[in-house]
Amino acid sequence: MSGIYIHIPFCKQACHYCDFHFSTSLKKKDEMILALAKEIEMRKSEFQDEIVETIYFGGGTPSILSIEDLRFLIDAVYRNYKVVENPEITLEANSDDLHLDFARFDYETDLSVRAKSRTIFEAYKEIGINRLSIGIQSFFEDDLKLMNRAHNVEEAKKCLEIATQYFDNISIDLIYGIPEMSNKKWLQNIETALSFGVPHISSYALTVEPKTALHSFIQKGIIPQPDDDVAQEHFQILVDKLSENGFIHYELSNFGKENYFSKNNSSYWLGKKYIGIGPSAHSYDGKNRGWNISNNSLYIKSIQENKLPIEIETLTKTDRYNEYIMTGLRTIWGISLERIEQEFGKTYLDYLNRQAAKFIEDHLLFVDDNILRTTKKGKFLSDGIASDLFLLNLD
Repeated sequence: MSGIYIHIPFCKQACHYCDFHFSTSLKKKDEMILALAKEIEMRKSEFQDEIVETIYFGGGTPSILSIEDLRFLIDAVYRNYKVVENPEITLEANSDDLHLDFARFDYETDLSVRAKSRTIFEAYKEIGINRLSIGIQSFFEDDLKLMNRAHNVEEAKKCLEIATQYFDNISIDLIYGIPEMSNKKWLQNIETALSFGVPHISSYALTVEPKTALHSFIQKGIIPQPDDDVAQEHFQILVDKLSENGFIHYELSNFGKENYFSKNNSSYWLGKKYIGIGPSAHSYDGKNRGWNISNNSLYIKSIQENKLPIEIETLTKTDRYNEYIMTGLRTIWGISLERIEQEFGKTYLDYLNRQAAKFIEDHLLFVDDNILRTTKKGKFLSDGIASDLFLLNLD
């Protein structure tokens, strides 16, 4: 098995672009922590023969939790599953939560960590966290205000300055395609990120999701609609600049130095099994995909009643083909034509070859050593290309 994803559904405030599941109220935090630990235990029978390679705290904002909360959940994983000797344990964090000291936490009940750790970073390492994924998004105040981020530029820079003294394995998030962001400004963002020496960068185009504040502002004309052509220019600047600096573009939105790819996310793209813990979290066992209810109160109530609040879908062969097409095109591993024929059959392979032909002719796809991949020109368009390679139904 790849690993365990634990969704922490709490944030200080709502970012204007975000449509992930979370609450800005911490009233049910303690109940939620107990429910998450209980779900970890309840799910162990599904994966009793598997080995956990990664533990990933996502959200929401996992860094909103105390050291005690995080250690309680990590211990729950170790109690109930077989875990490799040195698993990748990632914490998604906001820079305003990562202080040099940890005065904001109550460590009265966790004296062992308090005695050994002078900083929040040392405390994280003490409980086993060995990778940080920090949501920076931009190094410009106007961008952060537009997105309603909880931190400011000074906090972002100070956080990275200190974090890199304690952690080697750090990823940061950046957003491009922000309305009225010039190419020069975007390049400055990238160069500032590189100045901290982080070995991994995840970067995404600003997307407008329904029912978000950003969507409302655009409809009212307060903020202009993001421009796809500008986003594509920013993407090419990103690819070129990071390539010049030794980063490998191993997935559409992810760039890592050698040996610093996200093991957790790579396993998703390679089709490994994983368990999603918490409200809205997804799971995959190789044949079935499941997702938990996206409601904190109902999730807690269900777990307290010893019921898993999960809906399960059995994937058809066509579903699995389509997922492989989508993930394969987004990564450096591409789509193995041999695997298509062996796992799905000649009918699927013939269909894929027919559909891919026009994209190969337009220099958006190419085949090398029986692997179908996107060209540099086709990378930004990979999701759209994949949709044209999908099958609706052959089962």
